[in-house]
Amino acid sequence: MVKLSACSLMISSFTPFPSIILKKPRRFSINIPFNHSTKSRTVSYSQNVQIHTEDVMCVNRYRPPLFSVAPMMEWTDNHYRTLARLISKHAWLYTEMLAAETIVYQKGNLDKFLAYSTEQHPIVLQIGGSKLENLAKAAELASAYNYDEINFNCGCPSPRVAGHGCFGVRLMLDPKFVGEAMSVIAANTNVPVSVKCRIGVDDHDSYTDLCDFIYKVSNLSPTRHFIIHSRKALLNGISPADNRKIPPLKYEFFYALLRDFPDLTFTINGGINSVVEVNAALREGAHGVMVGRAAYHYPWQTLGHVDTAIYGAPSSGITRREILQQYQEYADSVLGRDGNNRPNVRDVAKPLLNLFHSEPGNSLWKRKADSAFLHCTTMKSFFEEALVAIPDSVLDAPIAGGVPSGREDLFANVHDLMPPPYNTIEEEALYA
Repeated sequence: MVKLSACSLMISSFTPFPSIILKKPRRFSINIPFNHSTKSRTVSYSQNVQIHTEDVMCVNRYRPPLFSVAPMMEWTDNHYRTLARLISKHAWLYTEMLAAETIVYQKGNLDKFLAYSTEQHPIVLQIGGSKLENLAKAAELASAYNYDEINFNCGCPSPRVAGHGCFGVRLMLDPKFVGEAMSVIAANTNVPVSVKCRIGVDDHDSYTDLCDFIYKVSNLSPTRHFIIHSRKALLNGISPADNRKIPPLKYEFFYALLRDFPDLTFTINGGINSVVEVNAALREGAHGVMVGRAAYHYPWQTLGHVDTAIYGAPSSGITRREILQQYQEYADSVLGRDGNNRPNVRDVAKPLLNLFHSEPGNSLWKRKADSAFLHCTTMKSFFEEALVAIPDSVLDAPIAGGVPSGREDLFANVHDLMPPPYNTIEEEALYA
């Protein structure tokens, strides 16, 4: 039987940083948490903010967001983010999208939705919504939790969000509202704010349409960081999965934004599935790269190389046995925390199922895990039953030195494909 090692490697704790993107220096307050709680004391802090420097969203303690994990509903929860941080110290992590209304109406139960361990820094809270009052209140309530940035969702094509919810990617059709929303969010938080969007919506898919959106939002609000999913969204009833596949990728639109908005910061997203491709995007000038499903489905192969191959940090030498040892401590501490036996072993073990992708014993590991979910009530018993499928040689092997293959030519000739430069809209059209 394979047992977890008795040793435990501790991840360095991160301290939240005080920062906000402003056009002028401003004096503001920051909340410093005590013992991981939301109770805080207030400290004055004065900062001159320089727009569009390489570390615009980080202070000395954090590396810049060259690599971030995309917010994904029902995936990038506390459990996954805990695993991700055990593998990579420097990747920027995003929460699942939280509706502003949820934060406001669950005011008495915020820990369930907003609490996280300090080890997860740097971490970004993504919120969505279409009511300014709720967005402002949600940002104010979230400030006690010391996220490192608040991101506004203008890119989700889900019918629940963009349809009945009237937010997500549909908001790209109303840049004036997005500018107002970003202003009220920024006014109620002490951290940077950003927008995640697509390159277009339905027939509003020209490069000029995209630039008009970026221009208006950045001029009507303090927003200086945009995460661009390089596909447009179709709101004609296709599924979110099809919206990630059917509309073609237009990386040339993203790189044209770098040319036409040199004072803003842009992170590229969409169709990038390996560290090799991340580095290819950065070489072509991207300020940052956001990876979604590849970071979830292949966490060891993707996140395992972020710190060394992207940030140039020395290898930690950590093994999956050591990671599972630390994860077990976390998981057993949260089992049943929310009542009604939730989260249960299946909930907290879900992100682990992909940890041995393509390794010997992977299929048997998943079958044994499915069986163990039926009766195991602790992570210790779950590991004792399921990990026998994985050879010691796999559990004890550190991250391999070589980076998994990827499409090094993914952005070849992208600069030759860029649309003509954007002509700034007239000032009176800014508020239309």
